[in-house]
Amino acid sequence: MPFNRPTLQDLITRIGSDIESRLPGVDAKLRRQVLSVIGRSLAGATHGLHGHLDWLALQILPDTADDALLDRHGVIWDVPRKQAAAATGDLTFTGVTGAVIPAATLVQRSDGAEFVTNVDATLAAGTISTAVTALAAGSDGNTEAASTLTLVNPIAGCNNAATVGASGIEGGADLESDDALRGRIIARIQAPPHGGSVDDYEMWALAVAGVTRAWVSPGLLGSGTVGVYIVCDGQEGSIIPDAGTVLAAQVYIDARRPVTAQPTVFAPTATPVNFTIAVTPDTVAVRTAVEAELVDLLRREAEPGGPVLLSHIREAISLAVGETDHVLTIPAADVLMASGELAILGTITWT
Repeated sequence: MPFNRPTLQDLITRIGSDIESRLPGVDAKLRRQVLSVIGRSLAGATHGLHGHLDWLALQILPDTADDALLDRHGVIWDVPRKQAAAATGDLTFTGVTGAVIPAATLVQRSDGAEFVTNVDATLAAGTISTAVTALAAGSDGNTEAASTLTLVNPIAGCNNAATVGASGIEGGADLESDDALRGRIIARIQAPPHGGSVDDYEMWALAVAGVTRAWVSPGLLGSGTVGVYIVCDGQEGSIIPDAGTVLAAQVYIDARRPVTAQPTVFAPTATPVNFTIAVTPDTVAVRTAVEAELVDLLRREAEPGGPVLLSHIREAISLAVGETDHVLTIPAADVLMASGELAILGTITWT
């Protein structure tokens, strides 16, 4: 039977009735009477204790625990919160041959985000590419290729503007959210380690900073092998992880795998799926809702090498808020992916 927490007024009434039952002739309901004041004070204190007990009850299990206690649950179950990771990449400087760019040189984006060079770099033939790391950990440090950064303090012989390399500055990840950590703890409780099961590999991959989804393919490269595909949905732009994140996942899994297993971590190939849709009513709001439903569908159901079912696409469009009817022209059949390909939203053509 559930316990119904008494309200403050319930407690005032109960304590007042209790006082009256023990002191005949006393009316504890009179507001300026000493016993009434004492009763109300006691009711207030008791109400606070009930509130604290309510809060404590929520902390007992991880599905309702607050952030601080959720971290304790995570530590107990060996599922610590994933910390924020700083973005890294290459930056190309130009200037006079022989000019030196010292390690820890600050450069910044137009929005003020700062980065530091990792090592000393000397310009050769008027240019040099050197590794940089975002000063602040988090996804805000991720920067697209060919972006321009500028020196915070000028360096003799070096141009102020620098260009982000072809791979961009990637790998930045935010501190894991409460909901994400809660989900991993519950998954750990419901699927305890089994010495290298599919669930084990998935949980190991998801423990790496930035990784939000993982798929396990036993025997992908032959007997005794395990393929693990990962993506990072929190990244700006592409969800495909960079080489650093793939390596981090590989190292983490290698430290925990069974000695006879040969796991390999892969970044899947993002394959856009285009749609041609006539929707009724054809409004901006409905179009936006349809797009959101398709993004959600692909995030829930798409997996490397797996199909996206036509019936589920039609269902997703029908679930869009405000949609009353639609005609889906493209795709006209289930969308099939080759090995290692992951379906992502492409272009929606509205007709």
